[in-house]
Amino acid sequence: MPRASIHFPAGFLWGTATAAHQVEGRNTNNTWSAWEQQPGRIVDSAKAGLACDWWGGRWKEDLDRAAETGQNAHRFSIEWSRIQPAPDRWDESALDFYREMARGMHERKLTPMLTLHHFTDPLWLFEPDANGYALGTGGWERDDAPELFGRYVRKAVCALKDYVNLWITINEPNVFLNGGWLNGGFPPGKNDPKTAFKVASNLVKAHAIAYSIIHELQPEAQVGIAHHHRTFSPARPWFLPDRILADVIFRSFNHGFMDALANGTLKLLNWKTRIPEAAGTQDFIGVNYYSNDLVTFTLDPKRLFMKLSFPKDAELSPTGFIANIPEGIFQAVKWALRYNKPLYITENGVEDSEDTLRPQYLIEHLFQVWRAVNFTWPVRGYFHWSLVDNFEWERAWTQRFGLWELDVETQKRTRRRSADLYAEICRENGITSAMVEKYAPKIYPKLFPG
Repeated sequence: MPRASIHFPAGFLWGTATAAHQVEGRNTNNTWSAWEQQPGRIVDSAKAGLACDWWGGRWKEDLDRAAETGQNAHRFSIEWSRIQPAPDRWDESALDFYREMARGMHERKLTPMLTLHHFTDPLWLFEPDANGYALGTGGWERDDAPELFGRYVRKAVCALKDYVNLWITINEPNVFLNGGWLNGGFPPGKNDPKTAFKVASNLVKAHAIAYSIIHELQPEAQVGIAHHHRTFSPARPWFLPDRILADVIFRSFNHGFMDALANGTLKLLNWKTRIPEAAGTQDFIGVNYYSNDLVTFTLDPKRLFMKLSFPKDAELSPTGFIANIPEGIFQAVKWALRYNKPLYITENGVEDSEDTLRPQYLIEHLFQVWRAVNFTWPVRGYFHWSLVDNFEWERAWTQRFGLWELDVETQKRTRRRSADLYAEICRENGITSAMVEKYAPKIYPKLFPG
């Protein structure tokens, strides 16, 4: 067999990504903790519970694992509801906790990338509904939500700027918006396009305020969002309604927020507004990529006239949630070049409890990232989702994304084979033919032909 290797630029960041509610545990004062109490919201009626027990201190051993396996960065998030448990109260002990964590990353030679908002909000931001859950009106529908978010950002950045230089203001605002206000799978569980546009406007304004505050307090900081990128292609290219719908969905999902942060104009579906203060408020682009979709036009308005599917010949993850389409990450990077900013792959991974598809998925996707780098496209780092199995939102514990397996009952971690593969990649700063032969021999001829 031919022997070869591919390498990434010096200084490339290799890390994993986590999110507060998914790993901390003991979260009882945010929207998702309330959502988990409502029947039918979460698969198997599961709760995050202890999650990975990071709030109990087990972040230390997990970050030890990250550092010991060659990683040099970690993306994490902090919890607004812990730092500001009530409108008029700040919890300094929570800030101390996050300071210790960020300092711990430096001690382990892990560059921190901090996300300020990752799908969760404090309950006090909402008004109680008839069931007693604070998920009725309010939240990001409030006119003052961007300013309230800004107050939290100022407090957090003042506390953490000595340890953090890479900031993500909002994780996947397009997914957050779709889940909460268009398909009802996330709190507050609405399907209201007009209200969704108001929320989108407030999220853009919140990002702009946060960007300004961070640069006021830390001029040298780098600030961006983490954008979930998906390519929506017509399932039947010959059928005009499929083509039109795929184009509309692609532009709304991918261009809406990103264009607003570039030029100050937010366009989603049939609505458009100017938010001039948002123009030019990204120093880098975070790209989250998992898979792509085919779009079929339907006559069902409850499904927004569309059906999404994967190509029939695609390799699927165990629950069918992700199709292995590695070329999509190359296309995502190529698409992001339109904004003329440095890029980080801020999430990429596959749910795979048996760890059979993950080695192939990881190698094939990183090969495509390397292709992008080889075009001198400015990709600065890669963060694999995730370090350890965690609570996957409405899908709970049914999907396992971790390099380390988690036993939820005992909190025992078990190292998966993919952790060894990723360790070799991180230490090599690249991929060798020997790695492919060892971990994913099926794709060897594809990556190293001849």
